[in-house]
Amino acid sequence: MGSIHQIANLVLRHLPAETAHGFALRGLSAGLGPRERPDDLPILDQSCFGLRFANPVGVSAGFDKNAVAIAGMTKLGGGFIEVGGVTPLPQAGNPRPRLFRLTPDKAAINRMGFNNDGAEIVRERVSDHLAREPASLPLGINMAANAASPDPAQDFIDLITCFGPVADYLTIDVSCPNTENGQVFLEPTALENLLARLNAARDTSGSRPALVAKLAPDLEDTHLTELIEIITAAGVDAINLCNTTTKRPTSLKSRHAQERGGLSGTPLFEMSNAMLRKVYRNTGGRVPLIGVGGITSGADAYTKICAGANLVQLYTGLVFEGPSLIQRIKHDLAELLKRDGYANITEAVGCEHRA
Repeated sequence: MGSIHQIANLVLRHLPAETAHGFALRGLSAGLGPRERPDDLPILDQSCFGLRFANPVGVSAGFDKNAVAIAGMTKLGGGFIEVGGVTPLPQAGNPRPRLFRLTPDKAAINRMGFNNDGAEIVRERVSDHLAREPASLPLGINMAANAASPDPAQDFIDLITCFGPVADYLTIDVSCPNTENGQVFLEPTALENLLARLNAARDTSGSRPALVAKLAPDLEDTHLTELIEIITAAGVDAINLCNTTTKRPTSLKSRHAQERGGLSGTPLFEMSNAMLRKVYRNTGGRVPLIGVGGITSGADAYTKICAGANLVQLYTGLVFEGPSLIQRIKHDLAELLKRDGYANITEAVGCEHRA
């Protein structure tokens, strides 16, 4: 028989996807999740864009949009947390149903539309958490523009002002396929202007959290190269690769395969890895990369690290593998690094490009 948390995960998977996710967050916020002890795995310890990460495994944005379960998430054993996406004003998101499990494919499709409680309430929750646990894990805030905003660039500036003093890093999500204004900054000139304004806002705010740009996997190579040149020229501290995809591989078996929205999980693994490799080669490993998409094992995480990721993030994998996945990934990753003769994870980042 599995642990109580594995059993609970099986029960939740019989509920509608969004309902189950809500119950999982309530459980974590009530302290009912796993309580993993800190690991003594110095092989996984690293510093990246000015922050220290005891291990490279994080929970990605979308899992805790409203920062209601930060304390519970810190106990899952990961090395960092990202909450959001958060918009300046509260936003209801798209009509339900808007989240679908593709169980035969170990995947999900969402068209949530950045439903969240808004920056003011989320900031209060983050501040309350930091007051209780000032030595918490590195914390990122995923930022997004309101769907109806007449000036989405100003939305991002307002979010930097709001969250700059309480966040370790801020993710500029310019690649969401599920809302108006979600991808307007994938236009190169618009992105260049946005980053210039954000850097100016960060300089004048007095707080300088790291900035992370999150991109979509559906970009053509020439478009991707142009965006990467803009991002690196602007001095962005890291790049998150990648968001969900609107593509539908022919291998999908689920009856939900043609639902509108962004596809995540196992079918995204190879697509996201290909993008990761392109960006690592393009940047020469000079910009830290966060690998996201289809991770369900330590071997998957190791593949992304060897392809160029400094850090990795999970979400859909937790739905199918349960909360113990993070611990399994860490221990398997440590063993894989030792097997290949690495003393520390930093030595393995991008190693396949040097082979």
